[in-house]
Order: sequence, then C-alpha cells, then structure tokens
Amino acid sequence: MADADADTRPNVLFVLTDQERYDPSAPDGPPVETPTMDRLSSEGIRFERAFTPISICSSARASLLTGQFPHGHGMLNNCHEPDAIRTNIPDELPTFSEELVAAGYDLTYTGKWHAGRDRTPADFGFSYLGGSDTHHDDIDEAFREYRRERGTPVDEATLEEEIYTGEEPRDGDEGTFVAAKTAVDVAETRAYFLAERTIDAIESHADGDRDGPFFHRTDFYGPHHPYVVPEPYASMYDPDEIEPPASYAETYDGKPRVHENYLAYRGVSDFDWDIWAEALAKYWGFITMIDHQFDRILDALEEHGLAEQTVVVHASDHGDFAGSHRQFNKGPLMYDDTYHIPLQVRWPGVADPGATSEAPVHLHDLAATFLEIADVPAPDSFDSRSLVPILENGGDPPDGVDWADSSFAQYHGDEFGLYSQRMVRTDRYKYVYNGPDIDELYDLAADPDELHNLIDHPEYEDTRSALRERLIEWMHETDDPNRVWVSGVLENAS
Repeated sequence: MADADADTRPNVLFVLTDQERYDPSAPDGPPVETPTMDRLSSEGIRFERAFTPISICSSARASLLTGQFPHGHGMLNNCHEPDAIRTNIPDELPTFSEELVAAGYDLTYTGKWHAGRDRTPADFGFSYLGGSDTHHDDIDEAFREYRRERGTPVDEATLEEEIYTGEEPRDGDEGTFVAAKTAVDVAETRAYFLAERTIDAIESHADGDRDGPFFHRTDFYGPHHPYVVPEPYASMYDPDEIEPPASYAETYDGKPRVHENYLAYRGVSDFDWDIWAEALAKYWGFITMIDHQFDRILDALEEHGLAEQTVVVHASDHGDFAGSHRQFNKGPLMYDDTYHIPLQVRWPGVADPGATSEAPVHLHDLAATFLEIADVPAPDSFDSRSLVPILENGGDPPDGVDWADSSFAQYHGDEFGLYSQRMVRTDRYKYVYNGPDIDELYDLAADPDELHNLIDHPEYEDTRSALRERLIEWMHETDDPNRVWVSGVLENAS
C-alpha cells in the first residue's frame, strides 16, 4: 500500500554549463555532436529564445540563485576580481535553494560555484559533493585528490597544441591560455569526475540514503576556456573544415569604440582564422565531451528508476564569442553570441516531448520555476517568472497570461572598467543603450549576425523610439536604479 503521506513532488536535476553558446545544440546550428542535448529536446521542450540577464559568471549565477536581475542583488561583476563591487550575495536576499530546503527538498551540488568569494553552496542549503579547485573556486580539493589517486596530478598533465593570446599564440610565457589537447584519459577530466559525483548522488537517493525529493545541481567547468580536451574530442572536429561565421567579417564601423579596443585587451588582435578555427574545434570538442558525460547522468536516472519522477533542466550561465566578431571570451558587447543561451526542460507527463517554445525567457526565470515545481511560492523579491505555465501548455504562454514579448539584459563591466549597458531584445530587433558611447540597433531579420548598427538610420526612427520606450518600461518594472536618469536621456534622445 502506498504511503498516504509520501511526498509526490518531482525531483529536479539541473545541469548548468559554463559559457556554452546557444547555437551548437540548436537544430540549425554548426555541426557539433550533442546527442544528449538533442535527446533532452526531443523528450521535453527546447526554448528558442532564452537569454542570460548578464554575460558574466558571478553576476549570472547570483541572478539564478536570487531570481533577480543583477542590479537587484548587486553582484555586478566577478566576485574573485580585485574590483568586485560585491563579493557575496547579500545575506538578506532569499534564494530558491534556501526556499527548497525549507520546503523539504534535499539539495546536493557538485562543480563550479563562482557566486561568492566567501560563501559557498553550503551557505545556501546545498550539500557540496566536490569538484572545485583553484579556478575561481577553492571550496575543496576533491578533484585534485581524484587525479592524484589516478596517478595523473592536475599540475603534471602533458599538453599539446597549446594556444595563448598575444602576439605569439604558441608562447605560454604571457597571455591567456585559450586551448590545448591534454594527454589524460577522458576518465581523468573534470567533466567525467563531476558526472561521477552526480551519479553518486542519484544512487544515494535511489538507495533511500536521503529523505524527501531531491534537487541536484551539476555545474560543469566548461566549455569555458581554456578549451582543454583529450582524445577523441581533441581531434573530433577538423579545423580545416570549419568555416568562419558570418560575423567574422566584423569591421566595427559605427560601433562603440570598446568593441575594437577589446581585441587588443583580450590579446587576439593578431589571431588569424587558422588559429581561431583550431581554438573553435577544441571548443566544440569540449561541448561534445560534456554532452557525453551528461548522457551518463541521464542513463543513471533511468537505471535507478528515477527518470519518470525527475525534471531535468539544462542551461548555461552565458555564451562565448569563440571567434565570432573576431572576439574571445565575453565582455561589453551585447551580441547574441554571449547572451543567447541553450535551455531544455524534460518533465515527464507535463512537458510535451519535442515541443519548442518561442516565448522570450531569462536564465533566472528558472529560480521561480524550480519553486513552482516544488509547490513553493516565489518570494516577492524575485524578478523571475515561472516557466511552469509554458511547460504545461506545449511551449506557449496560456491564453490570458500576459507574457512579455521582449528580453532585458544589462552589463556593468569587468576587469576592463565599469560602465553601464542595458539591452532590450524582441524577436526581430535588438537595442543596446551604451552610457558612454553610441547606442546600437540591429534588425535581426535582415542582419542576424549583428554587423550593421542602424541606430542613426532614418528608416528605423520609429523602431528606435519604440525600443527605447520598452527599455524604460523594463527598467521601471525591475526597479533598475539607473532608471531615473537613463529614462530622461532616452526620452530626450532623437
């Protein structure tokens, strides 16, 4: 006889990748093998218009936890940098994880954190299962110990085909490490290790070692640079067969000056396409390697009889230029390359298999979504909207639900300096407010690669005005502290 008091709320498995672009797992994207992400899309709903609220790690991850845009939680740039505006999420702000714990969920976490310099996942209700090292997060040494036990210490791995930024891409004496092939086995990569820790958590729940429904979060360290992958992934994609994206023809004419300045700042001014293609091949290989580890995790859910009771969500904190617009990493360039993110949700019995959603959604909408899945009300402080109504309605907002037809994003700078940017994006247009420089306007239907800034084009005057009005609305709706003076600037702009 079933227990009348049994908790029938679903488990949640959340897999967050680090700096994964939207297009590699999109049906019409580049030829990157992502069978697991494709499987997740075919068994659930794929969101075609999911965007990060900000394209920088700490800020995006803090938004995900707090359900707020960055100006709300105050972590405007990376917490590990010396110029960090705020090093930790404020104590008084509710987070979805703490709300889930209070509601009886058992929370586990493995992998990258990067949402606070001093406060760790344990401070937000998670049992941390390991996976960090000194790359931004020094929570424990579990992965380093794992490698030592296997006889391949992290610092002793042999690298080949290395690429660095700077005038000499093969010279590691200066510049940022971009990509390489490593001699270790796949089982010695951090992606494999994080999958192992996730499978351990799944087995623990299946064996009844943990009480209540579970929420497990796996944060892969990748495909963020350096794109370091072993065989077979290092040679899976032939650089000679990779064509430059259309945005590689970027001239920066009519663009904010910082765009071109960033080439020199990131050290890629002298990169030719041969170098970019080699780096991009490793980036794609990294994505496929993570995808294969994701497959092991989904298989574990099925093997332990938990697949039908578990909502599986895959997203990324933000994207990566990876040579688009000839840029490396991310920065004060609000192109879709770094703001458009993958998002797939599989919810057996609720989300229609193979459905797509064109509703514009934000990464931090997942905070409210996780809470509604758990039958927990979202705190009043949340800016996010639950995606559950869309998941229950085949990918479309239900009739009578007022869903915004645009997305809102912002940027506040990183180690290059602090400044103010705001973006509003509809299905066809994107408008970027740049406080210290020229604004940007792109017609995404005519110019999907965002090469031509139409901000001063006379034929787009009405569009420009309408988008500026929508941006003002977004800023007021979210209590953006810059709304007072920015609204005045935009209302008086020609």
